[in-house]
Amino acid sequence: MSVSSGSGERLFAILDLFTEDRLEWTPQEIMAELGYTRPTLYRYLRTLKDAGFLTSLPGRGFTLGPRVVELDFLVRRSDPVVEIGRDQVDALANRYPCSSLLVRYYGKKLLCVHSACSIPDPRSSYPRGRPMPLARGAISRAILANLPRRQQKPIIAEALEDFAEIGIGSTVEGVLDSMRAIRRRGYSIAHGEVTAGVVGIAAPVFDSGRLPIAALCVTIEQTALEAQGLTETEIAENVREAAAEISFELAELQHDPSETKDQEPAESRDNSLIAQGENT
Repeated sequence: MSVSSGSGERLFAILDLFTEDRLEWTPQEIMAELGYTRPTLYRYLRTLKDAGFLTSLPGRGFTLGPRVVELDFLVRRSDPVVEIGRDQVDALANRYPCSSLLVRYYGKKLLCVHSACSIPDPRSSYPRGRPMPLARGAISRAILANLPRRQQKPIIAEALEDFAEIGIGSTVEGVLDSMRAIRRRGYSIAHGEVTAGVVGIAAPVFDSGRLPIAALCVTIEQTALEAQGLTETEIAENVREAAAEISFELAELQHDPSETKDQEPAESRDNSLIAQGENT
C-alpha cells in the first residue's frame, strides 16, 4: 500500500472509524462522516481492500479485513514487551487465583496484549485488543501517574467527572496530587471500578527513557482475597517488582553500547520527538 503522507492520513481516518460500536460502514456513511468525495473514497476503499485491511460485505458495506488478524499475529511474535513480559504475567497467575494482564499504552488507549488466568470463569471486561478506559481502574492510573505533567493535565481535565465519581479528586490539581502519591508508591489499586467485585492491582512498565509504555496488572476477586488470607499490599509489591524486572530487561535490550553515558538513549530521543510532534 504505497500512498503519500496526506493520503495515508486519510486512509487511517477510514480505518479509525471501525470500533466496537460500529463494526460495519457503508460508503455513503463514510462519505457523510469524513467528507470525502465519491471518487476519492472509492479509490481509498479499493486500496484498503486490495491490501486486506477491509472486506466488502455484499449489500451491507465494509468491515475490517484479514490483514488486521495477520498483523495481530506478527505483533504477538515481535513486540519485545510481550516477549519479555510473558513470563512475569504467567508467574503472577500461577502465584495467585487471578487474571494477570500485560497492557500496552499508546496515544490515549490501553490495550491488553497478553494475559494468563488461574481461575475458572474469570470475570474480565477487557479481553485482548479491547480498549480500556484511561480514567478508571488500576491500570490507567499506573500509566497516568507516570506520564509527564504536560500529558497528564489534558487527560485529567477531559475525564475529571470520572475521577471525581471514584473519589480520586474533584479538581485537576486534586487528581494530580493523587497521581503523585501513586507514582511514589510504585503501584495503583482499584476496587470494582472496571468490573464489580474485582480488585485491580497494577504497576507501570517503562522504556529506557523512563516513560510508561505498559502496565502489569493482577485482577482478583475481593472474595478470593479474603478466602486466601491475601493482602493487597503483598500482591502489589510483587506486581511492582515484576513490572520493574520487565522494565530492566527492556532497558537492557534497548541499550546501545556505542552510546556514551552523556548521550540520551535513542529510544528516549525517539519518544521525545514523538511527544513534541503530538504537542505541535
